[in-house]
Amino acid sequence: MRTLREIPALREALGDARRRGDRIALVPTMGNLHDGHLALVAAARERAEVVIATIFVNPLQFGAGEDLDAYPRTLEDDQARLEAAGCDLLFAPDTATVYPRGLEAQTRIVVPEVTEGLCGASRPGHFDGVSTVVGMLFNLVQPDLACFGEKDYQQLAVIRRMVADLHFPIEIVGVPIVRAEDGLALSSRNGYLDGAQRATAPELHRTLCALRDALEGGAEIAPSLEEGLGRLHQAGFTPDYLELRAADLGPVTATTREAVLLAAARLGPTRLIDNLTLTLPR
Repeated sequence: MRTLREIPALREALGDARRRGDRIALVPTMGNLHDGHLALVAAARERAEVVIATIFVNPLQFGAGEDLDAYPRTLEDDQARLEAAGCDLLFAPDTATVYPRGLEAQTRIVVPEVTEGLCGASRPGHFDGVSTVVGMLFNLVQPDLACFGEKDYQQLAVIRRMVADLHFPIEIVGVPIVRAEDGLALSSRNGYLDGAQRATAPELHRTLCALRDALEGGAEIAPSLEEGLGRLHQAGFTPDYLELRAADLGPVTATTREAVLLAAARLGPTRLIDNLTLTLPR
């Protein structure tokens, strides 16, 4: 696996792949890789001759008081994991390479509607930072496909909308959530949890499972969500949101069948997110 840090070297390497007629898959990450990220690489490996991962801790998607400075940087370990997983190229630029004129002067991509509410409400500007850096990576790499995890359900919806609206000729592949044996969705931020918090954390997934079962069984939505919020509070979480949306993140109506439960909650300073899809009864 080759690690590239500069844009001209990236373009040269990808030009070689295109001249060979290879299909190119992109896996964007912020590093501190775990098995969930490696599942993205595996999905890319199944679909393309050349797999390129990126590692860039994107300051544009961190708000005031968020964990940009504390976010783990583990490049050497990440390189070893990516190589073992069959990644061909790693693009790991520094901030000056990505934003040469600084953050304030950076042109931004804003995706309306789908960014509203959920994480978009509690992290203002977050998705503008995500869509901007992903759009930039799409332009630099020009992949045939890109793989994103379904754990970040709203982010995946934002990327899909951006690709559709801006007519990027890129297939977006959603990869199912990878979970620990106790059900906790794998996340780089799980490393912030202490022992007691780690033991409590799977209750987020268990709460969603109980809600899914109740709603698929015909339970009323509002009381079920209130019960779920109470369960999270009792377990020691500080919920940010717990919502039921249509699968496209629109509102649930009388005709909605495919839906998704989405939750974000804090344990101590650590913010966890999770989701479950479900089918509402007729």
